[in-house]
Amino acid sequence: MIIYNVTINIHESVHDQWMNWMQQKHINDVLATGKFTSARMVKVLVEEEMGGTTYSIQYTTENKELLQRYYIEDAPRLREEGIALFGDKMLVFRTELEIISEH
Repeated sequence: MIIYNVTINIHESVHDQWMNWMQQKHINDVLATGKFTSARMVKVLVEEEMGGTTYSIQYTTENKELLQRYYIEDAPRLREEGIALFGDKMLVFRTELEIISEH
């Protein structure tokens, strides 16, 4: 299992609009690609010096091959929408995590 982790710091001026878009549209659009089995959105509790609020959205996929297909087939289109709506008010950092064990 692979977790595709997207960490986003969002500026206060667009926070509510962004949160609505994430919860009502974007996460659903990512799941609708069929490449992920679940998604979780969590708030990062450490305050950033730059301000804003930081969240982590964790998408679970079966394997690295499906994640690579997402990058090629879906990610450009889905990322463009966020950039068009929120531009430099949104700072994004992406990581790939492999689940070793769950207890």
